[in-house]
Amino acid sequence: MATTKEFHDYIVENLRRAGDVATRKMMGEYCVYFQDAEAAAAFADQRKLIGNICDNCLFLKPTESVLRLMPDAQRAYPYEGSKTLMVVVEDVENAELMTEVLHEMYQELPNTRKKAKK
Repeated sequence: MATTKEFHDYIVENLRRAGDVATRKMMGEYCVYFQDAEAAAAFADQRKLIGNICDNCLFLKPTESVLRLMPDAQRAYPYEGSKTLMVVVEDVENAELMTEVLHEMYQELPNTRKKAKK
């Protein structure tokens, strides 16, 4: 089942309380990118992939900070064939928790590399 536009908008609206959030549609689902406000001042565009919106669920990468800040969260595969067990976010409306999670995740995740032009 593909994610509905309404659910996508609901998730993005809640995550934008924490900072710059963008999504990219991929086969009916979405990749979620985040950029810390402090990093935005230093780098032009340094969004990092933090998770997915699949089947009307928000999944975050299982970084150390996510696992520490959300210890009781369920873990699941975001789509059939996925090799990564991710953290399912139930309380996306908790602005304080999501802000802390996203900012700490951002610090842990590696910087994205620009693809070389062919």
